[in-house]
Amino acid sequence: MPRKLEIDYAAVTEKGNKEENADAADALVPEGAALENKGIAAAICDGMSSSEGGVEAAQTCVRAFLDDYFSTPDSWTVKTSATKVLGALNRWLWSQGQRRYDSARGMVTTFTGLVIKSHTAHVLHVGDSRLYLFRDGELEQLTRDHRVWVSKDRDFLSRAMGIDAHVDIDYRSLAVEPGDIFLFTTDGVTGYVTDNRLRELLREHGDNLQVCAQRIMEEALHAGSHDNVTCQLLRVLTLPTHTEDDILQQIRELPFPPPLSPGNRIDNYEILRALHASARSEVYLARDTGTGEKVILKTPSVNFQDDPTHLEGFLHEEWVGRRINNPHVARLLDTPKRRFLYNVSEYIEGQTLRQWIEDHPQTHINTAREYLTQIAEGLRAFHRLEMVHLDLKPENILIDAQGVLKIIDFGSTRVAGTREIARRIEDHVEGTVDYTAPECIDGEYSNRSDIFSLGVIAYELLTGKLPYGHSDRPRPASKLRYTSAREHNDKLQPWVDGALRKAVHPNPQKRYETMSEFLYDLSHPNPAFSEDQHRPLVERNPLGFWKGLSALLAIGNLVLAYLLMTR
Repeated sequence: MPRKLEIDYAAVTEKGNKEENADAADALVPEGAALENKGIAAAICDGMSSSEGGVEAAQTCVRAFLDDYFSTPDSWTVKTSATKVLGALNRWLWSQGQRRYDSARGMVTTFTGLVIKSHTAHVLHVGDSRLYLFRDGELEQLTRDHRVWVSKDRDFLSRAMGIDAHVDIDYRSLAVEPGDIFLFTTDGVTGYVTDNRLRELLREHGDNLQVCAQRIMEEALHAGSHDNVTCQLLRVLTLPTHTEDDILQQIRELPFPPPLSPGNRIDNYEILRALHASARSEVYLARDTGTGEKVILKTPSVNFQDDPTHLEGFLHEEWVGRRINNPHVARLLDTPKRRFLYNVSEYIEGQTLRQWIEDHPQTHINTAREYLTQIAEGLRAFHRLEMVHLDLKPENILIDAQGVLKIIDFGSTRVAGTREIARRIEDHVEGTVDYTAPECIDGEYSNRSDIFSLGVIAYELLTGKLPYGHSDRPRPASKLRYTSAREHNDKLQPWVDGALRKAVHPNPQKRYETMSEFLYDLSHPNPAFSEDQHRPLVERNPLGFWKGLSALLAIGNLVLAYLLMTR
């Protein structure tokens, strides 16, 4: 059985000599899939003493961070999820401080958060609360204090939650090992207990976190701390495993379907006919016997029933499809009574974009723009969730009877959030050569990789050809030579060709950064893509060319004369 992430946890807090306790600390260990997809989160906050709403600010920050982080999409990275949550929290604190206390410092608190996901710890920090790592008997401070000293006896917080409408959050990540102890403290502890003494206490009492936390708090109070005193400890007990055997075991819980033929029934679906069969999967048109609705039923090929990489990819496609809701992306349907391994998606009556291109070579520019806009809208649904499709091609785009385009096939989609989960399964891109960006050969990809694919489709719509020709094998960027779209379709304006050239540039850094820029340049002449930009200098500016050449010849003659005189 695979192991899951497990921790031990303890926390203590006292108001000390203060009238109220403005510190707050807590941790949250979710259950089920959230533990794998989001990890474990913990946080500590210290409301600023001069802040009228400091107590509420600290308590709200801890509670809201732990709640809202686990409400973000599973596809987001920890950094994206946490920083978006903290950014929203900071704006709320700042606005409430302005409204309720008429002060920029009305609701201000420090924040130090930790998320442990898979085998990685993610640290988020602003202020002067601290997070330490205790490993192999040594103590390391993972955060830096955002505090400025004006004099020997006077200092102030330079950064905190709620001081301004915008906040810069420190972020770092590090590998986690079983037995690691993370120590959270407020300055009521660290201002009175040295790091050396903290290390000694962890060495002495680290096997019992509750006792250790209590001893650290007592040490701070005994040393004369006049502030609130809070200590939180978290120890990693076990890290999750996700091996090939684990994946196969998960698959065996849902057996492969029996051979299917028209008239057969599987769970609540009646098979109408086979639509497509390959070495990797089989696709059928089926009918939901409960609603009468036609659906697409897809099963993995039995050829791969012992291949964990392929089977995980099949489950991954369903995972992706269930998280996207967009009119230009095919819907995967719920299958609550499924007893076999398959997935079900909406049936789209129409044709593929490949069939459209074959029937309409050199599509009119207006139709091409309309289609590309719809495809881009579907891609944005992936990108907003930090997903990259990576297999965008005419065969994976359907056009229904109303002319609505829908993206299908999510088997190659890469998800930023799931890449943070340690697996033994190799993560390689399985796109289609002529449409896949060259950087994907080296396992590098981004949103711009999908823009490359969109650019190739745009080129093919307008010309019926491919910008770099057809190839049976992946080609590195250095081997790609762009063919002007105007060589295949002389009706295209130079600026349209310039937009296509930029969209499919072999170097992702020279490609469009957003799809909106690309679509805009397909509809509005960009001066940078004027015809003159691609003509030789001698044709664009003959006088300047000959003047420049004459100057170079004159310099060359002077250099030659000098060399002859010095021999």
